[in-house]
Amino acid sequence: MAAELVEAMNMVKSFRVSDLQTLLSSMGRSKSGLKQDLVGRALRLVQSECSPELLKTIRQLYESRFPKAPGWLAQRPRPPELLQAPYPARSPPHPAPAPPQGADYLNGLAATATAATPPTDVKLVPLPFYKTVDVLLHPTELVPQNSEKLQDSPCTFELSQSQVEQIRNSRELRLGVKSVQVVLRICYTDTSCPQEDQYPPNIAVKVNQGYCHVPGYYPSNKPGVEPRRPCRPINITPWLHLSTATNRVTVTWGNFGKRYCVALYLVQVFTSAELFSKLKRFSVESAERCRELIQDKLRFDPDSEIATTGLRVSLICPLVKMRLGVPCRVLTCAHLQCFDAVFFLQMNEKKPTWTCPVCDKPAPFELLIIDGLLSEILKETEDVEEIEYLADGSWRPIRAEKEKERDRERERSNTPECPLLDMCSPEANGHSPAHSSTSLSGKTAVGGAPAVVDLTLDSSSEEEEGGGAGDSEDTEDSQDSPPPKRGRYGYDKDLVTAY
Repeated sequence: MAAELVEAMNMVKSFRVSDLQTLLSSMGRSKSGLKQDLVGRALRLVQSECSPELLKTIRQLYESRFPKAPGWLAQRPRPPELLQAPYPARSPPHPAPAPPQGADYLNGLAATATAATPPTDVKLVPLPFYKTVDVLLHPTELVPQNSEKLQDSPCTFELSQSQVEQIRNSRELRLGVKSVQVVLRICYTDTSCPQEDQYPPNIAVKVNQGYCHVPGYYPSNKPGVEPRRPCRPINITPWLHLSTATNRVTVTWGNFGKRYCVALYLVQVFTSAELFSKLKRFSVESAERCRELIQDKLRFDPDSEIATTGLRVSLICPLVKMRLGVPCRVLTCAHLQCFDAVFFLQMNEKKPTWTCPVCDKPAPFELLIIDGLLSEILKETEDVEEIEYLADGSWRPIRAEKEKERDRERERSNTPECPLLDMCSPEANGHSPAHSSTSLSGKTAVGGAPAVVDLTLDSSSEEEEGGGAGDSEDTEDSQDSPPPKRGRYGYDKDLVTAY
């Protein structure tokens, strides 16, 4: 069903305005507006009401515009550049050059028998980072030749002079890696739906006289989970004869009951930056359309017991835990939460999974869109990490608890505070020569400062202290005088009790 949904959405994106209006009016929807509004309305219709009648109508409109030719001349027209499948429809068979004496093909049969065997009808899924230039070998099944578990399946092919020039004149993606390559793809032999790349066990690929690199396994951090191997096209260009000479490819694979197909393509490889440029040109959803989607999600439903008044959306990318740069989401996902388009493409360039980081559903490149409303919000806000969409399509910022606490502390710091008196300092207790305080007899401190009374002193110690203050006959005997007496509570008189 997912494959039919993607195919129907691709057809809708290739419709003219008249086709879109016919589709929307047949389903009782408004047919007014610009073409981009009609496309968006039709895509939402396909997502919400993917019924057999709707799919039949879409297919009839598509076939009325692109009629099929009879027989094997029928070729499906290419969709727009963004939606173009990396491998075009199979062209009619051409007579292959006669192989050298004794050469075998991938199915291990003789050359005469192989020429009569047509390729399988297996189709491989489109890959956004690859665009097919030529098909060198259509998907052909690997057939075991004996009962051994390890099988060798060889084949030969030749490059034309124009293909050689395309490889030589292509730019370098990085040192020694050309943007135009010859790649080998392997998948299961299954004609029910387009197949993803899948390697057989014990795979090894030998091109001419050298073995080419096959991606290894990714170790798993979870206990009990086996490591996974990323299956992707294998670049065999560095080991080819860049001339019209014959190239020989031998695939070694483990025969454990499953059936596999191999195919060879001349492709152009894109970088994540180039895919991002395509995304910005073709897949930006306007702010008005995003507001309509918010209003549709928050529209009051009388049959629902829970009324939703707002939707919270984080401005932090779930991939890298940083603020969003270019907010992106998938058309088929139900959530409005976005992820960063640049980081998402870079991660799939290194390890292709094409999975939504929010809900873990498939996120193919042709269904990615840039959220125009959230892009405007990111430009207007700098210190906000979360917002809430309201029922009328507007939004409001939501401040985190840390920010609220920081604001409260900032308000408290701006409030004037009363001076505090340190009761534990000697000056506060009246024993500093520069700040004498009032004793129990009622004397006032110098400078009009408020008097501090030492409550730990008894009357006897006060009298002794008062007598000593007026007697200054002999200062030399003060060094030999005994230490001052303690109060009746056993504390030094410079300390104040905290009771």
